Amino acid sequence: MTPAGALAGIGRPVLAALASLGRIAIYAAQTITHLVRPPFYPREFLTALMQVGWLSLPVVGLTALFTGGALALQIYAGGQRFSAEAVVPQIVAIGMVRELGPVLVGLMIAARVTSSIAAEIATMKVTEQIDALVTLSTNPMKYLTVPRVLAGFLCVPLLVAIGDIIGIMGGFAVGTGQLGFNRASYIQNTVNFLEGSDIITSLIKGAVFGFIATVIGCLYGMQSGRGAQGVGAATKNAVATAAILILAANFILTSVMFGQ
Repeated sequence: MTPAGALAGIGRPVLAALASLGRIAIYAAQTITHLVRPPFYPREFLTALMQVGWLSLPVVGLTALFTGGALALQIYAGGQRFSAEAVVPQIVAIGMVRELGPVLVGLMIAARVTSSIAAEIATMKVTEQIDALVTLSTNPMKYLTVPRVLAGFLCVPLLVAIGDIIGIMGGFAVGTGQLGFNRASYIQNTVNFLEGSDIITSLIKGAVFGFIATVIGCLYGMQSGRGAQGVGAATKNAVATAAILILAANFILTSVMFGQ
């Protein structure tokens, strides 16, 4: 391969990635501008609240519970090497609230909600339901995107808060039931170690991740190709993109909020 061919092979995927980021940024900006302009569709918004929020509770709760328990075991095993087993309550609390809670909830939302939104909207496009909305003078972004994005922006921070609590309780159950910690001292150490800024950071991350997950699902659904293959590709690409952007956003937010 010639040097020019090698550079072209590197440049094509880079340019494609930048073009994708540009489309996502433009679509997100358009969504934000439509959030404050009528008409509004409260029925679609309430349906999206159920889909994004209430129906996601079981998977979020189970994920956080087992993660908190596993985190307590890992910290205890690692702490034994340095005679630092007593830090389990503090590290479980800060690990769940600052990082694991928001990230795991965001990834679960990407797996469950982003895929669902992308498949639903892509199917509507394939069956020409979106064209029918345009024919009826209904803006697809106002009717399909805005309610889902608003629901994700509002619901995911609540899911993160619930996931944080359940994750800490998972660590509490393992710590007191298996590792021999005193219940009162475990709870006291958790309460004393957490700060208000940790909780606020967790909720901010949840709002950003919810926005990303729902915007990506709507965008890839709208851009779906025709046929069953197009729906499948849109769903797959939406989940992968949402997961990558959530992890990237987590790094950026952590750097801004906790970086020196």
